[in-house]
Amino acid sequence: MAIVTHLGVVYPWFCDSMGHMNTQHYAAMYDAATFHFLSALAPYAAMEAAGRGWADIKQTIEYKHEARAGALVTITTRPIRVGGKSVTFLHEMRGTETQDLHSTCENVTVLFDLKARKAIPLDEAVHAAARRLGLEG
Repeated sequence: MAIVTHLGVVYPWFCDSMGHMNTQHYAAMYDAATFHFLSALAPYAAMEAAGRGWADIKQTIEYKHEARAGALVTITTRPIRVGGKSVTFLHEMRGTETQDLHSTCENVTVLFDLKARKAIPLDEAVHAAARRLGLEG
């Protein structure tokens, strides 16, 4: 099950000389969506109190259909895989009104000990939250 993680607008100043949204703005929207998705797995207040955070280790963006100025976009996110220390999830950016698939972004993110500066094992609460969000397997 995918959850809505970002609602946005493609502003004219997001567009490049070819008239479509520039890659830096896709990345910014996906970053905002990532914060919302990871908070659904582990609330940020609890993470901060425990000295933990998340560190992205891989992102793969695919561009499918141009997004132009004025387009309303919705990003939904779903978990794909939860491992010992990492979570893999998929963002899909669609036109809110048209449902055109503009882009996808697959992320791999690790749970991170902010003091030790290293990846640490995911706890059962994260695995349970991923299952509630429809993780298969």
